[in-house]
Amino acid sequence: MMTLTQELSLADAQGRKVGWRGWAALVVLMLPVLLVSVDNTVLSFALPEIALDLEPSSTQQLWIIDAYPLVLAGLLVTMGTLGDRFGRRRMLLIGATGFAAVSGLAAFAPTAALLIAARAGMGVFGAMLMPSTLSLLRSIFTDRDQRRLAIAVWAAMFSAGAALGPIVGGLLLEHFSWGSVFLLSVPVLIPLLILAPLLVPESRDPHPGRIDPLSIVLSMATMIPIVYGIKELAAHGFGVSAWLPALLGLGFGVLFVRRQLRAAQPMLDMRLFGLGTFTGALLVNLLSVVALVGFLFFVAQHLQLIVGLTPLQAGLALVPGLVMMIVSGLAVVPISKKWPARVVIPVALVFSVAGYVTVALATSPESIAALVAAFVSLGIGIGAAETVSNELVLASAPPAKAGAASAVSETAYELGAVLGTTVLGGILTALYRANLVIPAGVPDAAADAAGETLAGAVHVADGIGGSTGTALFEAAASAFDAGVTVTALIGAALVVIAGVIAATTLGESRQKS
Repeated sequence: MMTLTQELSLADAQGRKVGWRGWAALVVLMLPVLLVSVDNTVLSFALPEIALDLEPSSTQQLWIIDAYPLVLAGLLVTMGTLGDRFGRRRMLLIGATGFAAVSGLAAFAPTAALLIAARAGMGVFGAMLMPSTLSLLRSIFTDRDQRRLAIAVWAAMFSAGAALGPIVGGLLLEHFSWGSVFLLSVPVLIPLLILAPLLVPESRDPHPGRIDPLSIVLSMATMIPIVYGIKELAAHGFGVSAWLPALLGLGFGVLFVRRQLRAAQPMLDMRLFGLGTFTGALLVNLLSVVALVGFLFFVAQHLQLIVGLTPLQAGLALVPGLVMMIVSGLAVVPISKKWPARVVIPVALVFSVAGYVTVALATSPESIAALVAAFVSLGIGIGAAETVSNELVLASAPPAKAGAASAVSETAYELGAVLGTTVLGGILTALYRANLVIPAGVPDAAADAAGETLAGAVHVADGIGGSTGTALFEAAASAFDAGVTVTALIGAALVVIAGVIAATTLGESRQKS
């Protein structure tokens, strides 16, 4: 029986270059990637309008964002394994159909609770989409050089979608209700359903892990309590509601790992985590996404609710940074062939640290130029780090296990998205509440609403009007920006940790064929 290292060497040695059909398949596979990245960015910019319309609590506001990636992250390993067994293209098509249908329900949700439920449903079908795209790329592009470029395009598409999302979303939000942003999936997924059967070859693992219902339950029981505990910790401090769910999730995680190690055909091959490059790249991926999503969470609210930009104007303000993510993700490909990842990633992340520090040291809260410059710097580092780390994750797994490896990579990405809003967003919410001083003359009920979220304070201030309303708005803006300063420094620290992990775990891994 071959070791994992021997399987990897054989896979790379047998790699063959693809022709036009392979690149056409790449274009088709970018459609769901574009959809997911657009959806994440659009929702960040639609959140202020959702908050004003549905009036969610601060906890519900975080769950509107987090329900989708939380459910998705919990099911990714399961769906990746199912794709390995039943066919990755088949899972892609099922996921696309379901995602479009549930997105329609989200578009017309009348309450915050129903919107959260719809977002959770989107997570179920989204879990079928994302591992399939990355694992199909691994099976199509067996040549290392071509795969490196394909992964760079894959990562760049996330950035492209993020850049397109604010513009398209801004146009929609200026002319239609917030529900319109969820209907974007329809024109994207219809071409996918038509072209994928024609251009994308089916692939599966010839020796897949068995369908293990208990392992599926254990994987969900691990993810959901841990993330919920982190949410509670960020929002309410280290109480029973925080540490008890997290401890419960860790316990289920231990049971999941033990079951996989003992199984003759595990649902998830735990040998992958014995590779330093695989695990290190996953951690870099996770922390980079935390930094990116956390930044977008507070900057979207600042630009719209404090500076007063429209959703379209706020989106356009961030386009330069998102474009730089695309540019740096593609530019790092030839650089990564000459320099090892342990050097490339930390150097790139220096730019991201500088971006967060720029936000923390901004002297004028209304300085749009400072935020634009900060996001450009952040985007340079994140774009390069994501491309290199994703390619290393796939290169560290044999083609037959592409679905499982892709699922783990996507789990790290989606968990990072959850933690970005949960940890950084939760800390910001806690600091906002602690720093907010309600002016005299504000009714108790209005004060409670203003103390929940920045959007609530802006809505109350507009309703009160006059000098009291102005004073409340200024107090809320000051409290929010004070929280942003501290949150930005925490974000910078997370990026530094990602750089240290890359420097110490990726060794001399250079992306050469």
